[in-house]
Amino acid sequence: MRLAYLCADPGVPVFGTKGASVHVQEMLRAWRARGAEVRLYATRLGEDVPADLRDVPVVHVPVPAPPATGDADRTTRVAARERAQARAARLLAERAAADGADAVHERYSLFSTALAEVTARLGVPGVLEVNAPLIDEQRTHRDLVDGAAAHAALAAQVAAAERTACVSAPVARWVRQRTGAPAGRVVGAPNGVDPRRVGPCADAAAEGPDPAPPVVVFVGTLKPWHGVEHLVRARAAAARDWRLRIVGDGPQRAALERLAAALGVAVEFTGAVAPAAVPGLLHDCAVAAAPYPAARAAEEQYFSPLKLYEYAAAALPVVASAVGQIPSVVEDGTTGLLVPGSDPAALARAVDALVADPARRRGMGWAARREAVDRHSWDAVLGRVLAGTALEHPGGRAAPPPAAGRRAAGRTGAVPA
Repeated sequence: MRLAYLCADPGVPVFGTKGASVHVQEMLRAWRARGAEVRLYATRLGEDVPADLRDVPVVHVPVPAPPATGDADRTTRVAARERAQARAARLLAERAAADGADAVHERYSLFSTALAEVTARLGVPGVLEVNAPLIDEQRTHRDLVDGAAAHAALAAQVAAAERTACVSAPVARWVRQRTGAPAGRVVGAPNGVDPRRVGPCADAAAEGPDPAPPVVVFVGTLKPWHGVEHLVRARAAAARDWRLRIVGDGPQRAALERLAAALGVAVEFTGAVAPAAVPGLLHDCAVAAAPYPAARAAEEQYFSPLKLYEYAAAALPVVASAVGQIPSVVEDGTTGLLVPGSDPAALARAVDALVADPARRRGMGWAARREAVDRHSWDAVLGRVLAGTALEHPGGRAAPPPAAGRRAAGRTGAVPA
């Protein structure tokens, strides 16, 4: 089966280090594990191409930056960028249709109707993957000019998809409310992990007391909604001796470094790392953290953190905020400990409790690892998405051949937008 995987979001480098990048890469692997011949169509590539994905054919259609028109014309610039995104998505769709495919999988992005266009032209099934309520995010955190076009694109994509897979129940509700799609075509599909790539940490197999202060780790982009400042404050408030490692980079790094210095705590900041380096940085850790802040409203708690599944695969017990979807992943007292969001003191007490009891934390870590292997592999995630669709058992439907005169795409080929 030939699969066209599309990502028209210029904010997602498909071969980058962001969580969204990891998600794209794992979906490519999961489809390939099911025997699909995958071709990737994207507006942004990135430079961290994993060794096992270097043979994936890529079509690159960049979204050009709009011309500078001065701050007074911000709306004009945003509108131009929105049109450029839509145009790039159309070009990706044209290439995918010309190349031919037996199925389409698209990561939802604003203004793209690529899946709808390709499935209509080729008569093949499609899967739409929705990882966030992007229209609301764009309006709240950035700028959205043509909201009507964004809504129309989402409705067209959901109507064309045989299955719309949403990263959480709140996102699934958002899609149904925005589009009127029947519940059976919109399903929840939380994130996952490859337990072959992320193996058990050294602490899981250790016995007896700790030979040195245990390492507590956070992995993720350093942005406000991750609440990393609460973890730094928890280290300052801790009664036990443990080391703190923060894996990742982002706009809050400088502020976090200043906070750590002001509180007099040593924090290891690794900076951004390639996804392939994350397992090595988890291997010498003993506890993992997901210190999300308390959200103001339930609709803001729509995320499905990749880090929780990576922590679990590494057999690391997690201390996490009891917000959003986290309690459905972390079983309090069994695979980790749940604490209130935005509460450094509670966070410190929970970490201290696991640092003080190696046998308990190792038992939690192995329980988390079993959950990751049994329920949360990317293969299992994709299997749940496809269950009951024409794609559950890939096979036989062939798409029309590429149109005459169109070249097969190479990794470095770009189509001007």
